Amino acid sequence: QVHMVESGGGLVQAGGSLRLSCVPSGGTFSTYAMGWFRQAPGKERELVAAISRSGISTYYADSVKARFTISRDNAENTMLLQMDSLKPEDTAVYYCAAGVTGVHTVVVVDTGYYYWGQGTQVTVSS
Repeated sequence: QVHMVESGGGLVQAGGSLRLSCVPSGGTFSTYAMGWFRQAPGKERELVAAISRSGISTYYADSVKARFTISRDNAENTMLLQMDSLKPEDTAVYYCAAGVTGVHTVVVVDTGYYYWGQGTQVTVSS
């Protein structure tokens, strides 16, 4: 069983930055493709960014391109989401998730993720 623990959420003004961390326990981190999802009140969960096992391949939702950066450190068993130029519409609960796929492949559907964290709240004030 893999447990995912997110941290780094909080309240920030529009234009500000936050960095989310995801640290899984159990399993071998480097064998998992990773992703960040978010869910705002009244909206469906959406994939924000994804990264392959190797870290070579990444995916970003159009709404966050050029503002968010996903990264991972397999030696430190950590995945990060650097969020810059935050907007009020980025307000949501953010979840990290782990899935299994090829070493350079990203997972872009939520059904491809097997392990999920509890989420961390990000609130961006205008």
